[in-house]
Amino acid sequence: MKRLRLAALLAAATIALLPSTASADVTYPDPLPLTGQQIIHDPTVAHLRNGRYVAYSTGGVIGARLSTDLHHWDDAGNAFTTPPSWWYDYNSTADPWAPDLSYRDGRYWLYYAVSSWGTNHSAIGVATSKTGMPGTWTDHGPAFTSRTTDAWNAIDPAVIRADGKLWMAFGSYWTGIRMVELDPSTGKAIADTPVEHLATRPDAPYAVEGPYIVKHGRYYYLFASYDACCAGVNSTYKIRVGRSTTVTGPYTDSTGKPMLEGGGDLFLASHGRYIGPGGESVFRAHGEDWIAYHYYDGNDSGTPKLGLNRLNWTRNGWPVAG
Repeated sequence: MKRLRLAALLAAATIALLPSTASADVTYPDPLPLTGQQIIHDPTVAHLRNGRYVAYSTGGVIGARLSTDLHHWDDAGNAFTTPPSWWYDYNSTADPWAPDLSYRDGRYWLYYAVSSWGTNHSAIGVATSKTGMPGTWTDHGPAFTSRTTDAWNAIDPAVIRADGKLWMAFGSYWTGIRMVELDPSTGKAIADTPVEHLATRPDAPYAVEGPYIVKHGRYYYLFASYDACCAGVNSTYKIRVGRSTTVTGPYTDSTGKPMLEGGGDLFLASHGRYIGPGGESVFRAHGEDWIAYHYYDGNDSGTPKLGLNRLNWTRNGWPVAG
C-alpha cells in the first residue's frame, strides 16, 4: 500500500561489510543532489534510447519527470492524457500507483497498479510505447488482478526476465510479496499461473511491499519496502534485501534467514532529513547500477522527493548504497 510524499545530514560512507553485520550506528549515503521538480512517490526510472532519463511515479495519470543528466528534473505531465475507463472499476478517482518501466522486444512496457487504500480489490495494468515518453502510451488493460477473497494484493508490480521467461513480482501487505509468470507476447499473466510466495513478515499486517528484483552475478536480489509509508515525517519505511539463485526464491538474507520468515538485510533507512526511504526500483545508466526511491524531506514538511544513489556491490556480492 503505497501512496504520495528522505533528506540529509549524515555524510555517507559506503560500508564494505555484509549488510547484516552493520551496527545500529551505521551511516547511509545521502542521495544525489537534485534540482528542478523533485516531488515524486514510488519512482521508476529509465535511461531512454533517445538519451533522456524519465521517471514515472504515483500521482496524476502516472506522473512523469524528464532529465538529461540525472541531476535536474523537469515536470513532463503524465504518462496518459486521460485515464483508461477500466481504472474506475478499481478506483473511483482513477488514481494509479507504483509504476514499473522496462524495455524489451523493441518497446517500452509500463506496468502500474489501480486500487483503493485498504483493499485488495486491485489490478495491475500494462501499456506499451515505442519511445517511453509521456503521452505516447497505449494501454492494454489489466495484466493481473486480485479479489477480496485472495490472500495477496495485485499492486506494486516489478517485471524481470529470467531463464527465458518473463516474471512479475508484486504485493503489498496481504501476506507480502508474490510473483507470477507473464506471457511475453501480451505482457499479461499466463492463465492459471501459480502464484509464488517470495517474502512476508511473521505478524499481521505483514508490512512488506514494493518489490524490485535485479540479477547480479549468479544471484537474484529482491529489494522490498518494509513498514509504513505515506505519513510524511512519521513514515517508517525502509528498504531491505535478500537473494536467491533462482528468481522464484527462496530468498534469504546474509545470515541465511528466509525472507518468507521476516528476513532481509537493511539496505537503506531514515537518516538526517531523509525519512522513510522506499518505493524503490533499479536502473542502469552509463554502465552503472542506480537505485531510485522516494523519501520524505524532514526539512520540507515531509514532502515526498526523489532519491537516487549508485548501487554498489561488496566483494561478498551484497548491494550497498553509494
